[in-house]
Amino acid sequence: MRRGGALLSRALKAAVDAVAPGVTLRTLDQIAERVIVEGGGTPSFKGYQSSPTDTPFPSTVCISVNEEIVHGSGTRDLVLEEGDVVGLDIGCWFEGLCTDMAVTVGVGTITLEARNLIEVTRASLLAGVAAARVGGEIRDISRAIEEHVKPHGYGIVRSLVGHGVGHAVHEEPHVPNYVSDRYPRVAIQEGMCLALEPMLGLGGNPDVETGLDGWCIVMKDRSVGAHFEVTIAVTRKGGAEILTPLPK
Repeated sequence: MRRGGALLSRALKAAVDAVAPGVTLRTLDQIAERVIVEGGGTPSFKGYQSSPTDTPFPSTVCISVNEEIVHGSGTRDLVLEEGDVVGLDIGCWFEGLCTDMAVTVGVGTITLEARNLIEVTRASLLAGVAAARVGGEIRDISRAIEEHVKPHGYGIVRSLVGHGVGHAVHEEPHVPNYVSDRYPRVAIQEGMCLALEPMLGLGGNPDVETGLDGWCIVMKDRSVGAHFEVTIAVTRKGGAEILTPLPK
């Protein structure tokens, strides 16, 4: 997973480096897919179905723009514009194991409000990583993320959560970005591999809805969203190692 995570990070960086006004989502998707395939990996999102009756996901990268928080298709010929906010979420299989990561970036010059949202989302993710320790609980991660976000008033998406990862794209346990008794209390154990992924809305409303394509998730209040994700492994030393380094 460490080797696969390094490959995934390179693919995401290649796509992020290409983000600019005038570039299409399809171009970004093709760039990332090329890096994964040439590195010996296989995209894990392309063709993914959450159930046998679902429409297969069409692209290597989930590319979500502005009020789209996650799961936007990368096959669209949508042209990026100055001031857009773009989330790129990507996963791959490598040597039989799966990793997952995401970042949100601005296109050219973005508003101060959008920039602050992006920075807080990233920092909340890292707060969650720091809370992932042997002997603790998953809700310690949830609490760390939630407490970092609360003072800023952003909406923490509640219907989408982090998850286990490795042998499948999505595994147990659920890793919510807020503390809730609706999720069981799960101890953090050595060797756990988890995908932590806070998703925040600028408008303060956590509610989302699904687009007409059945995949793209949009902030219900149509405010700008931000999403960051890393795959971590909980180590025998007690802390967490990030297996998918975030591109600078």
